[in-house]
Amino acid sequence: MTEPSKADDDSALARRAAEGDERAFSQLMRRHKGALFVFARRHVGDADAALDVVQETFVAAWRALGRYDPARPFPAWLRAIALNKCRDRGRRLLVRRLVMGERSIDAPGSPDYADAGPGPETTMLEAQEAGRLEAAIASLPTNLKEPLILTYLDGFSQQEAAKILDVSIKTIETRAYRARKRLAELLGEH
Repeated sequence: MTEPSKADDDSALARRAAEGDERAFSQLMRRHKGALFVFARRHVGDADAALDVVQETFVAAWRALGRYDPARPFPAWLRAIALNKCRDRGRRLLVRRLVMGERSIDAPGSPDYADAGPGPETTMLEAQEAGRLEAAIASLPTNLKEPLILTYLDGFSQQEAAKILDVSIKTIETRAYRARKRLAELLGEH
């Protein structure tokens, strides 16, 4: 007898959660919150904002469980919801800046004083480089940032990223290439 895969477990938990089993949904949250936080952090460039995105994502997922297709990988479904929440956040910040006429502390490219980089075991230089990379990624246009994060940082295939973003595989390939090229320019590398 073979052990069920994590994907099978996710589908079963999602089905139980859709039937009102809050413990099943809590288990899904525990299982996926770390990766979802990393995804959101890479997209919004701020730890506190990423926590908000993760929370909003799980609230939206809970409400939409009845529409979840078990044939689709649960992590990809969550990423699609999180991506929408990141986009919503970006639009809200843009409107706020246009209306208020000021740059928000949450704006992409703003320094992140709460978490400047990796843990204390790394050197100061590595922390600065990680911060520069995060800021550069956060400053990319959305259409370049999303394929880069999904394929290079989150490890999704180009095909999976294309499904999440609802674009062609060639579009993912082209945009990821352009994102890497733009990052190299921003970071002063050739």
